[in-house]
Amino acid sequence: MSLTVVNKPATAHTETAGGSGRSVLDEIVRDGARQMLAAALRAEVAAYIDQFADHLDENGHRLVVRNGYHQPREVVTGAGAVEVKAPRVNDKRVDPETGERRRFSSAILPAWARKSPEVAAVLPLLYLHGLSSGDFGPALEQFLGTNAGLSAVTITRLTSQWQDEADAFTERDLSQVDYVYVSADGIDLKVLLAQDKICLLVMIEVRADGRKELIALTDGYRESTESWADLLRSCKRRGMTDPTLAIGDGALGFWAAVSEVFPTTHEQRCWFHKLANVLASLPKSAHPNAIAMMREIVNAEDIDHARTAITAFADTYSAKYPKAVAKIVDDTDVLLEMFRYPAEHWTHLRTTNPIESRFATVRLRTRVTKGPGSRAAGIAMAYKLIENTETRWRAVTAPHLVALVRADATFTQGKLVKRNDETTSTAAA
Repeated sequence: MSLTVVNKPATAHTETAGGSGRSVLDEIVRDGARQMLAAALRAEVAAYIDQFADHLDENGHRLVVRNGYHQPREVVTGAGAVEVKAPRVNDKRVDPETGERRRFSSAILPAWARKSPEVAAVLPLLYLHGLSSGDFGPALEQFLGTNAGLSAVTITRLTSQWQDEADAFTERDLSQVDYVYVSADGIDLKVLLAQDKICLLVMIEVRADGRKELIALTDGYRESTESWADLLRSCKRRGMTDPTLAIGDGALGFWAAVSEVFPTTHEQRCWFHKLANVLASLPKSAHPNAIAMMREIVNAEDIDHARTAITAFADTYSAKYPKAVAKIVDDTDVLLEMFRYPAEHWTHLRTTNPIESRFATVRLRTRVTKGPGSRAAGIAMAYKLIENTETRWRAVTAPHLVALVRADATFTQGKLVKRNDETTSTAAA
């Protein structure tokens, strides 16, 4: 069973998130409309048919069965117009009182709906409450005036589908894709689970063609080497080769795991986390100047200028704040590793902060709901949300250079000077 949804330009909303100029709700609706509305309608129809599975005619045939699709129609939602081709049900049962044929009517997409704010509300609601069948009924009633249609049975079916998709993702073959850069972080989601709050161990990688891709997502402990090692071993078992460079926070248990599972991978420490760690060792009065000096390091034109900026930072603060200085000086090599790669890639390699920003939507959803109730459901919700944002991720700048990095080309001051075949290049990109 399928549903065709064609996204059209959305009208602007006045409620925006983070001053971005567009509503996070609209963005979720727009990005998730195709698969979420299709899945909800499939689940609703399947639950309706199962409910009357024992209603048979004299020949033993079911009286309630699927029957193709309705003609497509355009429905205007709060996120713009979508063209919908809804599934149809053939209900041959007869009402004994009126003698009329019974008829299936979707509570999600009523037959008369042409301009429906309800549809726009239901889609993000599936993200917000769809993994908790107990919470969904009251929420649906608030928006639609009824909790019919998307019943606990329907939501349970939908939840199961999401979890199956997340499970398939974690077991997929990785041998056919070459991952060159990998960013890793642990994302805390404050949702109520049966045990403890869930920490998502996330890896986003850059393929040899320059595209970014979610490579791994599971739960675990951020500082635990064994949690990260289990994840990396799973990736290696499924065919993943050693990435050239890994980016992450120094506090992660990730690094010891990488050295064990992917020993040839080089290390780049995240400057976003490093800046926070250094500032924690300085008084607030020193923060503005310290931030400016650290920006001189990370934004240096090459590795030599970066080392000079580190020396200047140490000269300024070593007398009064040796702990703050040690946080940078002791990690100089892994903080400046990015300068050995193409200059066009430095902005992508200096921090894992994009992982945080990409999971902002996940955090928003889990913050306002009581929680999905199980680790599997929590992972499934995070996976579905990040899956819908992945289509908007931009490739790295100068994507053609990623393949050269994988081929062990040499870059000096951010420029390509020697390929692995010993030919010299004067090209900067």
